[in-house]
Amino acid sequence: MELRLLVTFEKVATVLSFTRAAAELQYAQSSVTGQIRALESSLGAELFDRLGSRIRLTEAGERLLPYARQMIELSEEARLAVTGTQEPAGTLTVGTMESLTSYRLPPLLELFHHRYPKVRLALRTTIGDETRQALRQGTYDLGFLMEEETTHAGLETEVLAVEPLALVAAPGHPLAGKPVTTADLVRRPLLATEPGCAYRDLFERELTALAPVVDFMEFGTIEATKRAAAAGLGMSLLPEVTVAAELAEGSLVRLPWEPPFRLCTQLAWRAGKRLPAHARLFLEQARRLVSEEA
Repeated sequence: MELRLLVTFEKVATVLSFTRAAAELQYAQSSVTGQIRALESSLGAELFDRLGSRIRLTEAGERLLPYARQMIELSEEARLAVTGTQEPAGTLTVGTMESLTSYRLPPLLELFHHRYPKVRLALRTTIGDETRQALRQGTYDLGFLMEEETTHAGLETEVLAVEPLALVAAPGHPLAGKPVTTADLVRRPLLATEPGCAYRDLFERELTALAPVVDFMEFGTIEATKRAAAAGLGMSLLPEVTVAAELAEGSLVRLPWEPPFRLCTQLAWRAGKRLPAHARLFLEQARRLVSEEA
């Protein structure tokens, strides 16, 4: 198997688009298609299912992907060993989430952009189960998780920081400045991000212990949820880092309720995976910068 074919296969498998892979690799789309067909021919197996304008990996493609990544990583390490080049290089696909990308990761991303320009970061926004599954399958190299400190089968995790949560509402909310119990919350309008977000699911678990049905007005993003809370539509439990500016300026207030659970920002990778040098560098810098920001 030619390495260049594996590089093209890995890129298509990561982005699941021939067009996007061609753009990122700076190839003509016909070249990408031809290279994938050549690789399939040499292996005697189809690697992608073509579903109209969409594609997905076949079982053979899923089995090949982790081997392709290992061969690409070893090739890069061999090149660096022979040339003596010390500058980190390579592509790193990282699963993340809105709250971290917007509020925790900018210093880390800025560092890599300026100091390590040959490390190409590909951020993929997913949460919870999707991130963990992508790590197990080798689709992601690393993944950020914001959840209770938990072990997961097939993954190694490292806690980077404890993530404080804040129950927020508009100034003048009836519960502002008063002692608040969990029972007080089930009778009030509640705002939340989508299901699958760990802090929303944990919050819902606490509330449903007191009421069989808890209704949330759902918003697609943290920004939309904050705006709704500031407009007086209800209260919402969000990571403190995402509402710090609004609390400081007074457009939101913190209600005096402390969650009975603890959330942590963690970095995860597939158990037994030999992290390449640029992935180890990312992990080291994440330890330093994310911890400092928390």
